[in-house]
Amino acid sequence: MRKLLEQTGSTPTIKHESQEVGKSTQHESAQRQVCGSARYVDDMPEPANTKYAAIGISRATCGTISAINLEKVKASLGVIDVITAKDVPGHVDIAPVFDGDPVLADGEIKFSGQAVFAVLADSMINARRAALLGDIQLIETTPILDVDTALSHSSFVRPTHDMIAGNAGQALAAAENRISGQLSVGGQEHVYLEGQVSLAIPEEEDRMHIYTSSQHPSEVQKLVAEVLDVKLNRVVVDMRRMGGGFGGKETQAAQWACIAALLARRNNCAVKIRLPRQLDMIATGKRHPFENDYEVGFDDKGRIQCAKITVNGNCGHSADLSDAIVDRAMFHADNAYFLGESHIQGHRLKTNIVSHTAYRGFGGPQGMIMAEAIMDAIARKTGQDPLTTRLNNLYDNAERNTTPYGMKVENNILPDILEKLSQSSEYWQRREAITTFNQENPILKKGLALTPVKFGISFTAKHLNQAGALVHVYTDGSIQANHGGTEMGQGLHTKIAQITANEFGVSIDDVEVTSTRTDKVPNTSPTAASSGTDLNGKAVQNACIKIKQALAEFYASQCKAEPTEVVFTNNKVCLGEHSIPFVELVQQAYMNRVSLSANGFYKTPKIHYDRNTGKGRPFFYFAYGASVSEVTIDTLSGEYAVNRVDILHDVGASINPAIDKGQIEGGFIQGMGWLTSEDLRWNEKGHLTSNNLATYKIPAIGDTPEIFNVDLYDRPNAEDSIYHSKAVGEPPFMLAISVWCAIKDAISSLSDYQIDPQLDTPATPERVLQAVTTITQGTSND
Repeated sequence: MRKLLEQTGSTPTIKHESQEVGKSTQHESAQRQVCGSARYVDDMPEPANTKYAAIGISRATCGTISAINLEKVKASLGVIDVITAKDVPGHVDIAPVFDGDPVLADGEIKFSGQAVFAVLADSMINARRAALLGDIQLIETTPILDVDTALSHSSFVRPTHDMIAGNAGQALAAAENRISGQLSVGGQEHVYLEGQVSLAIPEEEDRMHIYTSSQHPSEVQKLVAEVLDVKLNRVVVDMRRMGGGFGGKETQAAQWACIAALLARRNNCAVKIRLPRQLDMIATGKRHPFENDYEVGFDDKGRIQCAKITVNGNCGHSADLSDAIVDRAMFHADNAYFLGESHIQGHRLKTNIVSHTAYRGFGGPQGMIMAEAIMDAIARKTGQDPLTTRLNNLYDNAERNTTPYGMKVENNILPDILEKLSQSSEYWQRREAITTFNQENPILKKGLALTPVKFGISFTAKHLNQAGALVHVYTDGSIQANHGGTEMGQGLHTKIAQITANEFGVSIDDVEVTSTRTDKVPNTSPTAASSGTDLNGKAVQNACIKIKQALAEFYASQCKAEPTEVVFTNNKVCLGEHSIPFVELVQQAYMNRVSLSANGFYKTPKIHYDRNTGKGRPFFYFAYGASVSEVTIDTLSGEYAVNRVDILHDVGASINPAIDKGQIEGGFIQGMGWLTSEDLRWNEKGHLTSNNLATYKIPAIGDTPEIFNVDLYDRPNAEDSIYHSKAVGEPPFMLAISVWCAIKDAISSLSDYQIDPQLDTPATPERVLQAVTTITQGTSND
């Protein structure tokens, strides 16, 4: 039971007394998804006269287009229309932030797989067959395909950025001990279950209705309007659910919606485009590969005194979101550790491959892994257990609590998390047993690692930290909520329904969360940065409070009491000794002309960051966690297995423990794939060769650890997030770094833990075997 509070600058702190919040409520679409009745874009009933689009791509890597012959395409069976960049009535460039992403190639080819023309036909098969017949003639130029070449040519998509705290160069010169190293960090394909797909339906005059699998409907609305050369209010984008996104549909879903809209407008018919899996992998961006290096100074106890870290992001041919992605890699290069005097530099390299884009963690993983590589290197140098080194370098709540970008690490619960997890996982006992095992087994070697996660929550672009919502209460007591976030399987709509039900004190069965639409909630931010529930949950709560306030004032006037004493609970509205069923009060309010609808809004407080100085508070709070992984490697083949994983993760006061645990488990496995098996390969001509699921290996059910323990760290968020919960989308991904560290630990045992092996990611069996061979040859030579 709680009192209704008037809306102030901060929404009320709410105890989890409702039967709907803090409960493991089933995902709102679970039964429909299992039964196959959950509707995705490709399942939409198609309007009469729907036609189908496909794209023709460049097989060359880079150069200037000298001629495009599309006569065979136009003559192909079933073809209705063919368009190139010159047929776009409005903007050709649909880049999300900085220029460089044409909807169709505009005189220049930037990467192998770039869309050059689009075909409209009477069937999907005919469109795709016709798209293969285009003759694109090119004056080819020499491509830049890797970071080293890009650096030597000063090829950047955006300027280099630095974060400086103190004088790292001077401190390194005076440091007691110094080490340096480098690490190649591989990219990652999104492999969403539902590929890129859009359906464009022309409406009256110049209006357009778009169904799309996108994490950012408002951006799709804007870009469709711009390519069609119409006002934004002429375009409506509707997004009910995605079959996965992981960042791959934050910016790069827009291109396909724009192409469908262009063809729909020209031919006055509905147009669907759906990329086949192999083309989807070739034509869309990945997680950025990075080439990083470090130099650190530390004392005899292994405590870092100073650090220089350079992160080199391979951005592909355009900026896309790379500026912010490399920023976040820099923000997280410290992970959980105080670096002392430091200099972190981030390069954004331009290469002639597909433009890389957002992916779960948004650059954070590529930075965070550097901190863990440094911890391992220091541990081997000092002879400490790696966990001891990590504990010695954690941020504290005293003097060592300021990040390289000047943000204080407050309410730091990591020391407690690591202490609890090391005990529950029996880390030290297992370390002793593993050391004995490795001494007794010449072929199989075990490794163990405990690694922490400190992940900043907020968009680093301040203006994106806002959300809107629209809530309606109907006269039968049912409630409809709409918000700007998108559902991609992560359970956002389920949590929003729980929040709505909790606010009104009703059953979740009385709440319907409708599809995300740009004509209901405008100017929305993407569902990204783990902010979906944080932002949209607060916006929905704000709308609910407005309606409750109106209902409370109406009811209190009848009872001649103060509205602040009204309580909404158990499908009733209570005021002292008085109570009334919620639905009855709603009906009375309607008859007395009380508004039963409200919009809500929320903007994240406290955040600010100055890129010119590299200082500020870019994050509202940090989400924390830690994982222990145990692995076994075969030193003859390089093969390995993940035997056991223990996780303790901080989600604040959980809104839905089952969904949160599912996100932690899924994020960990996806992160494990990034670090172990998902190996992106381009050949010497810049063609992606790992372009299907026969040549690109994601984790399968057999790769799941035999023992997989996941627990939630039960402590409410100290900041005023929605019900004091914490974001859970991205932080668990980086828990998988413990698997990589455990593999290194097993390899290091071959040197009696004296050598820190060089192990680039992904740590495929081939790379593991190479690292084993390097160490065994080195120790035998010694």
